[in-house]
Amino acid sequence: MSDLTSVALHTALNGLQARQRAIADNISNINTPKYLANKVSFEAELKDAIASGDVGAAATAGAVTRKSLEPTREDGNNVNLDEETISNISTGLSYQTALSALNSKYTLLRTAMSTS
Repeated sequence: MSDLTSVALHTALNGLQARQRAIADNISNINTPKYLANKVSFEAELKDAIASGDVGAAATAGAVTRKSLEPTREDGNNVNLDEETISNISTGLSYQTALSALNSKYTLLRTAMSTS
């Protein structure tokens, strides 16, 4: 489907999945010297695309991964386990919410098609 809602939800799911991978990488490298945590963003670009009603922009509002600029420990690593844990929980809840919304949309479409 290529309506704005479906495209936005698919884009959000892809961005959240990228964030979950980055969090997993960060946690697995918590003791790696000079490792800088990865941070994934996509919400601002997706929000702008939705506000403009541009389906094409929503579809291309991909996740951008950047290195964290947070201060480092003595070993040069800046992964903060508390922040990563909270981000992981938040990202998981957001993923479940977007997936539930997409599932509800498809259920509604299936219902509408079966009753016509």
